[in-house]
Amino acid sequence: MPYAKAKDGTMLYYKDWGQGDPVVLLHGWPLTGDTFDDLAVKLVEAGKRCIIPDRRGFGRSDQPWNGYDYDTFADDVAAILEDADINQPVALVGFSMGGGEVARFTSKQGKGRVSAAVFASSVVPQVVQTDDWPDGVPQSKLDDITKQMKEDRAGFMKTFLQQFYGWGVLSRPVSEAVLDSGFQQAMMAGARPTYAAAAAWASTDFRPDLAAFDGVPTLILHGTSDANVPIEGTGRKTAELIPHATLIEYDGSPHGIFETDKERFARDVTEFLTRETRGTSADTSASAIPLTN
Repeated sequence: MPYAKAKDGTMLYYKDWGQGDPVVLLHGWPLTGDTFDDLAVKLVEAGKRCIIPDRRGFGRSDQPWNGYDYDTFADDVAAILEDADINQPVALVGFSMGGGEVARFTSKQGKGRVSAAVFASSVVPQVVQTDDWPDGVPQSKLDDITKQMKEDRAGFMKTFLQQFYGWGVLSRPVSEAVLDSGFQQAMMAGARPTYAAAAAWASTDFRPDLAAFDGVPTLILHGTSDANVPIEGTGRKTAELIPHATLIEYDGSPHGIFETDKERFARDVTEFLTRETRGTSADTSASAIPLTN
């Protein structure tokens, strides 16, 4: 699979599967692009071309010390698209932290560069609780997460992933093997990228970015029992700030809906993108839009 070079020289790993209208699948923290393997198979079978990066610092991409901010993440997506020779509008699917990249890429590149957007269990519009964002997560809770990670990162990830998938004594919506896979992916990341990326998704205010979604077909998918990124301050708020967006709530589902609700998740995303992006790659010479930095 190919690597793209970011502006600062960081090598960014990505998968390039299929042919057709391009879809970029942006994974969550602290996982890798492998998050989307099952969805990508469905999308390729539906006639899409899937670009599936590992974010800088995670998976098979380089682990530089710097660059863990959303302007850089959005520029990294642009570098990958340039490397893949994709100039036409792209559909963007962002899970959790990846939703922030969907928002920032769209606002930086312009809505003409984006054919459709999907926010899945996304951190958008804002995670942290502030005076003007009372539905967010208190800073003290976010500080405690950082403290736990730095004391025992591996131990923290084991517990975090159980909550991520709603896995407990009475509820086991995924197998232990899925938990093991998530842990392996999480521990591929460096310590510095893990901490710095967490700070980015926890503190970034994406509300100004959402103005760029006027006219962009948008789907929001979120579990009502998401304990990692509660729906009240994220999915439902995003639906309010993008009035034309379609919000689908997964009743009782936790954060990791790409696994706990695998078939439904793949169906919802595939049907939406098939409907909204059909034919965007038909004439790349006419629709080519230059990437901006």
